Amino acid sequence: MKILINTPSLSFLGGVANHYLGLRTFWSENVKYNTVGKRGKQSGNGKYWLPWDVLKFIFRLLIFKPDIVLLNPSLGYLALTRDFIFMKIALFLGFKVSIFIHGFNWDYAHSLNQRKVAIMLNKVSVIFVLAEAFANELRSWGVIAPICLTTTKVDDNLLSGYDPSNRTGKVNNILFLSRVEKEKGIYIVIDSFCILKEKYPYLHLTIAGDGRELPNVKKYIQKNNICDVEILGRVSGNKLIEVYKNADLFSFPSYGEGMPTAVLEAMAFGLPVFTRNVGGLVDFFEDGKMGYITDSFVSHDFAQAMIPYIDNEKFTRRVACYNAEYAKEHFMASSVARQIESLLKKYI
Repeated sequence: MKILINTPSLSFLGGVANHYLGLRTFWSENVKYNTVGKRGKQSGNGKYWLPWDVLKFIFRLLIFKPDIVLLNPSLGYLALTRDFIFMKIALFLGFKVSIFIHGFNWDYAHSLNQRKVAIMLNKVSVIFVLAEAFANELRSWGVIAPICLTTTKVDDNLLSGYDPSNRTGKVNNILFLSRVEKEKGIYIVIDSFCILKEKYPYLHLTIAGDGRELPNVKKYIQKNNICDVEILGRVSGNKLIEVYKNADLFSFPSYGEGMPTAVLEAMAFGLPVFTRNVGGLVDFFEDGKMGYITDSFVSHDFAQAMIPYIDNEKFTRRVACYNAEYAKEHFMASSVARQIESLLKKYI
């Protein structure tokens, strides 16, 4: 089977690019990537690079002759408009099309012409989404094309040589790893850490990631005299592996997500996770068995939820082992690649 996948530049390492970069070595079918959008350090309005992308896309279609094309928009105006252009071209030339909707902007979803979008989506062979809530929303618009749940992935190589079952269950270090933005829950993380610090003065907090809010976060920590917080900035490669290994709990009270890769990676490394009912997490996360999941935005609630894990090493180790096994079975890149290929093959 030949699959042509439109991706952003893999050098950006954003969510979609990171997803396909991690899957690249695990495809068993004949898969080719076609880069669309900005490259390298390019910036500016998409109208300047879209004509070139269209010409290159047509060339790839005619030369490679894929059995199916996989497009990868988020649910936003520019992304959908661009990928509907690619969809129309591929269908006009006689190629089958599938679409993977990664991000899901609810405000935009409620403002667009849902009927027109449904008419377009019903022309594809299969639609991939990251959460059942996203699938239900599309069906409510009148989408009758097959909709399949999939997930982001954990790179198999990330855990090479590491055995999460060796975790002791002792908690010293809480980890936040994400873009440093208010909407990712960074201040909930810091405030809940402060609450815990009063009872457990030996605790440390590690903040890994970069973002617009990082300067303000540093000022907030300094202003409130918060001790034992390490800010690493963006991490990757071996440093990313060490960050996960050195952590004991993973705190991620994000306001909204699709399927956050960092949560899946944390689980794979055997970390109990403390998060919110967002995106695809709702479809699989087991409160109490994997950590803690809630609708709350209250720092005290997250602090209280962590106390049993800090106090009970045996319980924490049990959750750690459960998370690692679950991630190994469901989230590894090798498994995700096989799932996508199998579903594409089913619907072409």
